[in-house]
This record gives sequence, C-alpha cells and structure tokens, in this order.
Amino acid sequence: MLKVLIPVLGTQGAIEAARHGAFMFAERCVSNVEIIEVLDDATGSRAVAFHSLSALRRREKHAARDALMQTRAILEDAGVPYTWKRVFGPAERTIAKYAAQSHADIVILDASHLGFFHRWAVLARLWHLSHTPVTMLH
Repeated sequence: MLKVLIPVLGTQGAIEAARHGAFMFAERCVSNVEIIEVLDDATGSRAVAFHSLSALRRREKHAARDALMQTRAILEDAGVPYTWKRVFGPAERTIAKYAAQSHADIVILDASHLGFFHRWAVLARLWHLSHTPVTMLH
C-alpha cells in the first residue's frame, strides 16, 4: 500500500490529483494520502516592502482556501483517509523536502493549470531535487 503526497500549488488546487488518489484508493493501491498546501515564502518578494508579512500570508491563505476545500472534498467523498498541512517555501524544494520527511512513496502533482513550459520546468526541478517518484497530471 502506498503513501501518497498531493501538493496544492496556488489557487487552482489539486483536483485532478485528488481524483487520481481516490481512484488508487478504490483500487486498494493507496493506504493514506497527505495533502500539503504549498505557499510561497513572501519574505523573498518585493511586496514585503509595501505590505506586512502577516497580511501577505493571510491573502495567500484566503486565495488558496477554496482550492484546498475542493481537493479535500473529493477525498472525503471517496472515503480516503488523509491529513493535510500548510507549508511555506519555494514549491519544488518544499515538495521534495516534505516527501523525504514524510516517507511518501509517490508524489501526485496536478499540473493542469500550469502552462507547457512552466509544467516541464517544475517537473525537471522536482526530478532533480526529489528521490520520490513524481506523477504529474495534466
């Protein structure tokens, strides 16, 4: 049985990844799903000069909340046991680090909302940084 990590990037969510995880659970391939909501660390951006860090993080949380709720709803409807956590940092590094820490067997990334070149750049960085297999859905 596999332990699956589903990262939620930005405001688009990971709906396709959640559907895939629910299908794998129904086929008895998955025992547990972990969802991580990856938010960019706002301290590296120029927006910190104009807004407080807490206000920037609050804005990011509100923007991603609906996407996270949809992702969680799909898993709940399918009866998939899952946990979720909010993490801050650059997307690829944070996903690779969390996959190693949590001993995930596979990362399922929903890239349906990413453009062609951005999708391949993310996959290349994850492939370079992570020892955990990555399945990218589009």
